[in-house]
Amino acid sequence: MSTVVRRTNTFVVRPLSDADERLLLNLLDASASLWNELNYERRQQFFDGESVWDTADYRKQYVGVLGSATAQQVIRKNKSAWRSFFAARENGDDTAPPGYWGNEEDGRELRTFIRNDLYTLETGERSRIEIPVGQTLKDEYGLGYHDRLRLEVCGAPKWGGEQGRLEIQYDEMDDTFRAFQPVTVPDSRQDSPLASEEAALDVGANNLVACTTTTGQQYLYEGRDLFTRFRETTEEIARLQSKLREGRYSSQRIRRLYRKRTRRRDHAQDALVRNLTERLYAEGVATVFVGNLTDVLSAHWCAEVNEKTHHFWAFRAFIDRLACTAEEYGISVEVRSEADTTRTCPECGEQDNTDRDGDVFRCPCGHEAHADLCASRTFLEQQAGELEVGSMARPVRLKWDGHCWSELSGSPERESPNEERTNRSTGDGKFASVGTA
Repeated sequence: MSTVVRRTNTFVVRPLSDADERLLLNLLDASASLWNELNYERRQQFFDGESVWDTADYRKQYVGVLGSATAQQVIRKNKSAWRSFFAARENGDDTAPPGYWGNEEDGRELRTFIRNDLYTLETGERSRIEIPVGQTLKDEYGLGYHDRLRLEVCGAPKWGGEQGRLEIQYDEMDDTFRAFQPVTVPDSRQDSPLASEEAALDVGANNLVACTTTTGQQYLYEGRDLFTRFRETTEEIARLQSKLREGRYSSQRIRRLYRKRTRRRDHAQDALVRNLTERLYAEGVATVFVGNLTDVLSAHWCAEVNEKTHHFWAFRAFIDRLACTAEEYGISVEVRSEADTTRTCPECGEQDNTDRDGDVFRCPCGHEAHADLCASRTFLEQQAGELEVGSMARPVRLKWDGHCWSELSGSPERESPNEERTNRSTGDGKFASVGTA
C-alpha cells in the first residue's frame, strides 16, 4: 500500500523587469510589515497578561497591497507561530514569544506566503510561476485588473504532486528571490539508487566534506574562506556587544548580524548537500557513511575545533539535511564511528608512525595524499564490507563562491550532475505559455 510523504521544492524566481522586481519587493515588504504590526500587538497583550487572539483586523489594512488571501496567509502563519509558542511552554520549554521580521531601520526580512490554490506553476523549457497581488499594486505598476505577477522559474522543481502554500523569500546577501513549495507525493515516486555503491564522508571545517566512493571517485568541499567570514562576523558581533550599555545584551544590529551569519552558513550547507547528493546519485551510491564526531571531539577537543564543528558547520544540522535530501534519491545515511581513520594509512594500514601536516598525510611506506580524502578513503574501506573500493580517480575539488559550489581548475572535466536540472532558465526574460491567462 502506497503512503504519501511531504517534500519541498526549492527554486529561484526572477522578475522579468525592473518594475516587476520593485513590485515584488513591495509585496514582500508589506507582508513583513503586516507580520510585525500584528506580532507587536500580540506581544504587548502577552506581556500584559491579556489574550493574544483578540487583535485588530489587519487584513483590511493590507488588502490593497497584498490581496485578501495573501494577507490572511501571513496572519495564519503568525497565529500558528503563537500556538507553537504556547505548546512549547506547556511542555516546560523555556522559549521566547515569536519575534519580528526585522524593522525599517535595520532592514526587514522580506517574505510572503501564497495560498496553494492562488498560484500557478508551469515547468518545462521555459518555466514560470504566477502569483496574485493587491489592487493597489496592480494600479501602481500598470497590471490589469485580472492580471497576476509573472516570475521566471530558474531550474525545474524536482517534485510534482499536490502543492501546498508557497513561500517566497528575498535573500539580500545574494540579491536572489527563492521560492519554497511543499508538495505531497506518493513515496513510490521517490528515486531509487542507480546501483548499490557506497560512499564515506569525512566532515570537518577547514575542508567541510571529503568524500570517497567505492567507484573510486573523490570530492573535496573546501571551507576555509567560509569559516573566515563566519569568524569575522562573530568578531564584529563581539565588538558591538562590548559597546552596549550596562544591562543590555543585544541590539537590532547584533541580531541582524546573527541572522546574516546563520543564513550564509545555511545557504552554503544546503547547496553543498544538494550538490553532493546529486553527484553520489549519479555514481550509483545507495549508502552513505558519515563519521560520528563524538570520539574525535573528545580526543582532540579545543576551542577552535568546537567553534568550527558546532557553531560554524553545525554538524548535527548538516547530518539532518543530508539524510532528508538523500532520502529523496533513495540513498540511506548511516552515522558510524570513524575512530583512527585520520591516522591510518589506506595503503599499508600503519597508524603509529604516520604524520599529518595541515592537509598533507604521509606514511613511512611512501604513501602521501590529502589528509581528509585519505581519512574518508580509510573510513570507507572500514565500512564497505564485501564491496571493493576502486582505484582512486583524480579528486574533484569544489569551492563556495557565495552562490554555488564550483569546481576548481585542476579538477577533472565533467558535467555537473545537476546541470540538466538547473539550466532550464530561458536567460532572455521569456517564460512559458505567454499567451495563456
